[in-house]
Amino acid sequence: MSKTIVAMMIDQPADWEYGPILAAARAFFGLQTAIAAIEGTPLTSMGGVTLQPQHRLSELDPLAADLWVLPGSPLWEQAPAPILAAIKARVAAGRPVAGICGATRALAQTGLLDDRAHTSNEPGYLDDVPGYGGKASYRDGSCISDGLVVSASGSAPISFAQACLRILVPEQEDAIRQYRAMFAREFA
Repeated sequence: MSKTIVAMMIDQPADWEYGPILAAARAFFGLQTAIAAIEGTPLTSMGGVTLQPQHRLSELDPLAADLWVLPGSPLWEQAPAPILAAIKARVAAGRPVAGICGATRALAQTGLLDDRAHTSNEPGYLDDVPGYGGKASYRDGSCISDGLVVSASGSAPISFAQACLRILVPEQEDAIRQYRAMFAREFA
């Protein structure tokens, strides 16, 4: 059976942050993808694209998907409590979660970054998040994963996708490296 990624979104998700992982997972690695939101109503991305979630949070078993991806959005500063609870429950059960850009604020608010190496958009970006106690564990980098929690800067969607794919299909490391190299050629 194919592995599944759920992109748990709030309004105004950053198109460049979820696009690489969802497209690669589905088109190149044969994984299932779905979009979920707290109410299941249409969302508008930062680029103006209307997204229709397939699931509302209340319909999901938070442990069922193989990975939850949390794309950035300026609205993560007011992260919905039910999403925070589901994120925390997933990680407590050993189910991975990946947050990029503004979504790292949700990871910080749950306490998941307090004692694990992590990154975000820049040093200090998470310091004003209620309940965040992970300043000593912050690392200035593009993407950090411990295999259970992935955190990334909004400027690193390909590194983020690579870390997510390594969790889902570690046996396909050669294909994951090829995927990264395909994008790296632009900057060579």
